[in-house]
Amino acid sequence: MKKGESQNEARKGGGWLRLVLVMALLLFLLGAAAVALRTFSESDAARAVPIADVSSERLLALGSVVGFAAAYDTHAWLGIPFASPPVASLRWRAARPAEAWADTLDALSFGSPCLQLADGLVGIPAEDDEGFGGSEDCLYLNVWAPRAEPESVPIGGERLPVMVWIHGGGHSVGHAGSPIYDGARLAGSERIVLVSLNYRLGPLGWFSHPAIRETASDALEASGNFGTLDQIRALEWVQSNIEEFGGDPNNVTIFGESAGARNVFSLLLAEAARGLFHRAIAQSGSMDSASRAEAENPSGANRSDRPRSTADAVVSLLVDAGVVPDRDAARGYASELPAADLAELLRSRSAREILNAYRDPDRPGRLRVPQPIRDGVLLPSGDWVDAFRVGHFNRVPMILGSNRDEMKLYFSQDEAHVRKSLGLLYRIRDLDDYGRRARYHSDLWAVRAVARPAAAIHDSGWSEIYAYRFDWDELPRVFGQDMSELLGAAHGFELPFLFGSFDVGAPLLSRLLFPPETLADREPLAEQMMGYWAEFARTGRPARGGRRDVPEWLRWSTAGNGDANLLILDSEGGGGIRVAQTTLSRDHVIAAVDAEPELGQAEKCEIFLDLFSNRPDWDPEEFRQIGRRGCAGFGPETITGSSVPH
Repeated sequence: MKKGESQNEARKGGGWLRLVLVMALLLFLLGAAAVALRTFSESDAARAVPIADVSSERLLALGSVVGFAAAYDTHAWLGIPFASPPVASLRWRAARPAEAWADTLDALSFGSPCLQLADGLVGIPAEDDEGFGGSEDCLYLNVWAPRAEPESVPIGGERLPVMVWIHGGGHSVGHAGSPIYDGARLAGSERIVLVSLNYRLGPLGWFSHPAIRETASDALEASGNFGTLDQIRALEWVQSNIEEFGGDPNNVTIFGESAGARNVFSLLLAEAARGLFHRAIAQSGSMDSASRAEAENPSGANRSDRPRSTADAVVSLLVDAGVVPDRDAARGYASELPAADLAELLRSRSAREILNAYRDPDRPGRLRVPQPIRDGVLLPSGDWVDAFRVGHFNRVPMILGSNRDEMKLYFSQDEAHVRKSLGLLYRIRDLDDYGRRARYHSDLWAVRAVARPAAAIHDSGWSEIYAYRFDWDELPRVFGQDMSELLGAAHGFELPFLFGSFDVGAPLLSRLLFPPETLADREPLAEQMMGYWAEFARTGRPARGGRRDVPEWLRWSTAGNGDANLLILDSEGGGGIRVAQTTLSRDHVIAAVDAEPELGQAEKCEIFLDLFSNRPDWDPEEFRQIGRRGCAGFGPETITGSSVPH
């Protein structure tokens, strides 16, 4: 059986979105970053693959599998196939069940990451000159469970709750084998069974085109949401196999961060996923999605600030392959070719060609892919907020949350906000402006991730909703830059606490980001967060996380005045874990900008543009009337110094 990168190779660099890149630039002058990463990679590659532990052998539906003894008194099984490789004729098909194997499968290393634009600093080293890493053959999952001899695996009423992790990365990068997602501590300390999974990314995961749709085997396959179908296939695998690891198939919690949280929302809305999970946690997510018309765009018109449609991508593929001389000819050729022939032609192109067709010309390291797709069968065709409000979702207990300074991770890499020195050292250009914009953008993120979906779900009559905000920001000062100001409680910063793994991939970077002097504050918060998440997985209520020394996590709910409960997650040094009330909404953010005493109207309108103009629901007419005075005379062309990309 083909396996991808080994466990140790998959641990190169970091896997924490773009955080390691930020830290590398900030913490190493001149060539020091390259030296540190090279040293780490060489030492990491030299580590031995774990030795199989015969006591971990389990008989699954498709064959026997053996893992190894991992940390925190757990067993780990890595790189188990949950579906057939989605290659050749199975590209852009719903994931098929994996084939049985005759010999015992050594599940000792992670399966290959799914094909993506690579970056060694986010855990996927480039494997060719075009900058790609991973493979189409990538549908593997990983399991951690408390260590047990075969005869001692929990059964019946002793079976353990199961938590299924769905990684983030904008649906275009990332993999379950990132070191920050190491499941040993959460599984071992909280006695749960933890599963993490890969799913197809980019245009291999989300691709809606008439030729593919018309040749699909059923309506779900015609949806174009192949990455979502991968996740459903993985959950079906859990239902069939998790008892062999001591897990309870009737108590499954899905949880994910960023794009992984968007996937959680998708699964909540997917009728095809009903009964495959029983609780859900969405961390720093949103309900952003694309209509089928936006995804396909048969007219061929393409806005430079929007994801590329399949019509445009197919035109690029045909021209680049030399099938036709130019784009006009390609449009005619694609429209006249029978669906079956065009589908076969598209499947004959290499996966790298397909990804190249979606590269952003202004940022070649990014793919512009519409996802998830509101197809009307797998996922609702209308506004997902409305779908939740009318009760068309899988009714399970939920946790929704965000981080206080989500956007600082991205602002810290934006030269409009941060000045480079020597090409590597960063300084905030205007501290007041940086803090103000980060606060408003992060508040809007919290509205999309928590307030809007929670309100809609509550309106449907479902009240099993819990909400949090992660506030920990006790970062060091590095080369004179206060990292708590630059990054704070940024996007993804809750992950090391949740998994109890403060390893971002490179030892030097991990030590600088989480120095020993912060250990006393970090560790209690990590244990408390793991306790809350695991207690929710056990019972559907986070309560006190199985402890007595922390506040009870109250339901989100709303009183008559619109206040909602929010659990603030912070260390003792930052005020500790506490319950707060929030009335946060889009209108509150607009009112807060409008009330800024030090800003003139032009400056306020520039901030409104910055906050809203790149959103899919951008409405120029609303902009003209926004706030108390409106911005009719302050369009992008009249505002100087705008940081809004046009």
